[in-house]
Amino acid sequence: MEDFWYQITHLGKPTALQIIDLAVVAYLVYRLLLMVRGSRAWRIIGGIVIYLVLWFASDLLGLRTIHFILDRALILGPVALVILLLPELRSALEGFGKLGFWPERLGGGEEHVGAKTVEEIVGAVAELSASATGALIVIERSRKMPEVERNGVQLNAEVTAALLGSIFYGAGPLHDGAVMVRGNSVVAAACQLPLTDGLLKPHMHMRHRAAVGATDGTDAVSIVVSEERGIVSVALDGRIREDLSPAKLRDLLNSLLRTEIKPSALSRISKRKVQEDGRLCLGSSSQRVPSRLKTSRSRIANPREHWWQRRESAACMSTRGFSCRAWAV
Repeated sequence: MEDFWYQITHLGKPTALQIIDLAVVAYLVYRLLLMVRGSRAWRIIGGIVIYLVLWFASDLLGLRTIHFILDRALILGPVALVILLLPELRSALEGFGKLGFWPERLGGGEEHVGAKTVEEIVGAVAELSASATGALIVIERSRKMPEVERNGVQLNAEVTAALLGSIFYGAGPLHDGAVMVRGNSVVAAACQLPLTDGLLKPHMHMRHRAAVGATDGTDAVSIVVSEERGIVSVALDGRIREDLSPAKLRDLLNSLLRTEIKPSALSRISKRKVQEDGRLCLGSSSQRVPSRLKTSRSRIANPREHWWQRRESAACMSTRGFSCRAWAV
């Protein structure tokens, strides 16, 4: 550690290569912090920062014994970090392998859960809550949970309120356990989840512990319907929030699951090319368009355009491949 501080304080005049090196490291650290923000790893990183502050302050204040103990404990630091952050490290490596770690400027964003799926889940939860039928739904997000999927019954069916209701109603073979949702599909049912060791309220039992355990160390969202009171609860990042109405549940799921679709670089280039072709079509020459090539107004009508804009658009679209200036008459 002292050698590290010596190298930091004796860098001298930085070269271009050193600046690039520091910029890459800073970017990687920034992306890692974004990845673990709000999770269990974020709290562990906070503890590490406090530990380093104490280590530095003990050396600065001349507290030899405390500094000696903290300095020797740093030897076990890398091993302890690997043990504590094993799930997060595995998820980070998976992200590197799928290029999900990098910004989505080339491939564009992806909408994992559709609006129809959210409505089906909310409708099913409302019906289960009204009849006080116990249920546990785990919605997978960016961090995959293959171990949970493997210990359940594979379904791979579209998410519908009827399907979710039929799984949890009665004493069927799939009602005991969790339903796992990935994207717009129910991938498995009767899944066994890890139980949390944290303290919960007295009225929360095994189903709530399983819901919190599924979100501890992952970014999954768990929805619980209490069998005793019919109360709807949502677990996220190892914490649970209870007594949600259907409207609040809908808003929460939309904010957590619905992602904005960003245009990819290829689509932006294609859009720019189309716009340039349109400008060339409207401004290249002064020849008139034969009337037989004009497209009818009703086929391309756009309610946001004025009537004269629609007629110019129709004439321009009908002359694709020609070098002309189109006027609507």
